This record gives sequence, structure tokens and C-alpha cells, in this order.
Amino acid sequence: MEEFTEMNKGFFDALKVLGDENSVDTNTLVEKVKSAMLKAARKAYPHSEENIRVDIDPITNKFDMYIIQQIIDDQPIDENEVNIDVAKTRDPNAYVGGTIPLKIDISKFGRAAALSAKQSIKGDLREINREHVLNRFADKEHECITATVSQVEPGRGTVTVVYENTELYLFRNEQIPGEVLTEGQQIKVYITGIVNKTKKPIIKISRSHKDLVKRLFEIEVPEIYDGIVEVKSISREAGSRTKIAVSSKDPNVDAVGACIGPKRSRITAIVSELNGEKIDIIPYSDVQEEFIARSLAPAEVLKTIITSFEEKTCTVIVPNNQLSLAIGNKGQNAKLAAKLTGFKIDIKPAYDAVTGEAAKEMDENFVSAAHTALDSDDDIMLDDSSDSSDTIAIDDDIENAPSFTDSAENKDASDDNTSSEEKINEQSSACDNENSDNTETSDSVSD
Repeated sequence: MEEFTEMNKGFFDALKVLGDENSVDTNTLVEKVKSAMLKAARKAYPHSEENIRVDIDPITNKFDMYIIQQIIDDQPIDENEVNIDVAKTRDPNAYVGGTIPLKIDISKFGRAAALSAKQSIKGDLREINREHVLNRFADKEHECITATVSQVEPGRGTVTVVYENTELYLFRNEQIPGEVLTEGQQIKVYITGIVNKTKKPIIKISRSHKDLVKRLFEIEVPEIYDGIVEVKSISREAGSRTKIAVSSKDPNVDAVGACIGPKRSRITAIVSELNGEKIDIIPYSDVQEEFIARSLAPAEVLKTIITSFEEKTCTVIVPNNQLSLAIGNKGQNAKLAAKLTGFKIDIKPAYDAVTGEAAKEMDENFVSAAHTALDSDDDIMLDDSSDSSDTIAIDDDIENAPSFTDSAENKDASDDNTSSEEKINEQSSACDNENSDNTETSDSVSD
């Protein structure tokens, strides 16, 4: 009896440990074990399927299984019946027509029944864990969480992180290039999604996803969290540079200043979390030409021309000394600007480096093909009305259409263009005179 009691205590101790490891309530686990043991008992006693009872009490460490027998005055047919004389030896108050429990020796179940119970418990635990994971992360999909690095595989580079006793895996392709993570380090990760929800759910996390930056700004910038400042667009090359376009719904709130924060505290915290990644904060504009020009920061832009609205292509004119800055290292700045704006950007210098000729787009009267096509449609519609005065008015509007670049910059650029042209002409004349002198000298020597 003492041996049996000790076995029961060991069973409940193991049950508690199992519950703690799987973050499962003990009572819930008890019900799962009870169900598994009931299935095993019914396999061991197939004729008593409906008469088997399992009692498990973790408080008193009681674990018993019974077959409820019918008391009769004849010889019993199977284990579901018991003679009255036998029943009275177990219970003096037994009577014909009543019932009496017969305790089952669990040790006699057999290997097959034990394995069946074990498999059933394991299956129940998997289902519990699945539901537990789904419930825990259901509202965290596409959100940012803080996890602790528990293990770093030196070969594959996979990093295991722990969040609320749940292990998540940060694969190499989802890490920030060049970043070195250490065990015990707390990091921010972005949950990109939950897959395989019906079986074993997999929580996919990332530190290279562009939306991680958006969530970090929401955490650090109260104006973004409150909806006063809106993140319009993000483009990112993880580990190197990020461009983020922001706008303010309140004219009294500076969107860029809010993101930077007092003494650059907010932007510094985000950059530190991203291991020193550069971040360009771009003020958003509904005027596409202006937005494209701003997206190429820190490069200066002289003029932006939309070449096709349908194909979303444009040409950007920059000073010759800003060309490499606008393109960026390995085209990074131009690529990020294109992703940010959604336009294919063709960057051209203001002057040809060889001939010194100004780009045709710098002509004050230049009108892009995209605008010309739109204007032609307008002219056709107006011609149908047979009103020539309207057509003239439209043409005047086209010639006087406002430029989306700053007027002061255009004036300066125009002055620079003029002075540059004068210098080029002077140099050209000097070269012609020099060549003429050289020709005369050469003729004299030959004579």
C-alpha cells in the first residue's frame, strides 16, 4: 500500500513538472491524462468499456481506476458482474441489484495499453501547446516584440530567442547583415506572420523587415502612435540605410522634428536598436515631383520631370557635383528613393561633362512628354467645342505652368547655367585661337 501511495506521489510530481514545462494548468493536464488512461483501460478491458471509471485527485495524490460491477446472486458472466457473496467480502452493505467498484491493477495493463496512453497524452500536449501558442501570438502578428537571445548557432547562424517561455527562431536571412548577437541580449524582432496554424504553428520573426523600423518609430515617437504624425512610406536596405517618409495631420506639429526628438533622443534610440543603421527622414508631399526630389536626400535636386504617369517613370536633374551623391554607393540612394516613391528614377547631370551643354530638361520652356500627352487630350476636348479662345488660354497655362522645384533654387540654377555657358564659350574661343596659332606656326616651320 505504501509502495502504491509512493508511486502515486511520483506520478503527480511528474505531472506537475510536465505542466510547468509546457505552461499548462495542472487541472487541464489531469483531465487529459484521465482521458488517456480511460482509453487505455477500455483497450485492456474491452467488455467493460462502459463501466470503467478513472479518479485522479492531485490534492490528495489519489489515482484509482475501477470497473463498476453489478451485484447478482448467480455466477457472473464476465468482469462486469459479481456474486453477492464476493461483494459482501468487499463491502458488508452490498446487496443484490446494487453496484460495487472493483479496483483495477494498473500494472497489469500491458505494454500496448501503456504506449497507447503515452501517445494519447503526447498528442493532447501538442494540441494544448498549439492552442497556447496561437492564443499568445494571435494579437501580436505584424507587431514588434522584445525577446531574449538564448542560443546562437555558430555554423548555420540561426539565433534562438525566447519570448514568454516560447522559443522562436531568427534565421540568418532575417537578421541584420553584419550584426553580432550574444546570448542574454535583448533585441526587438518583428513578427512577420504565423504559418501552419492547424498543426504545429511556426512564428516567423525578422530584424531585416522594413516594418520593424515603422514599429520602432511608433514605440519611440508618441505623435506617430497617437496618429498625429503618419508614416507614409518606408524603404530599407537592412544594415545599411533606411528612408522613411512622414507627414503631419496637425499644422502645428513638425513631422520630421517629432521623429528626431529632443536632442535627437528618439532617432538615436532607433539607430542604436538597429546597430547603427543610417535613417533618412523625408517630409512627405502630395506633389509627386517634390516628393521625388526630397527622396534623393541628401543630394540636391534642380528639377524633376515626370516622363510617364502610367509607367511611373521620371527624370531628375542634379548638379554635376551631386551626381554620385544622388546615385549613392552601388546605386543604393537611388534604389531606396525609387522604392520609397514608387517611381523609376533616371538621374541626369545638369551639364554634359564633355561638351558642357546643358541638359534639355533645364530649358525653361521644356515640357515633358507626359504633360504634353495630357495637354493634347485637353486640346482635343476643347476643339470639339469650337472655341479657339479656350485653346489659347490652355496653351498659355501650359507655358506658365508652375515648377515644383523651389523658385529661388531655379533662379540660382538659371544664373549658374548662364555663367557656365559664358565660361564654356570663352574657353571654346580661346581654344579656337590657340589652334589657329598652332596651325600658322606649323605652316611656317614646314616652309
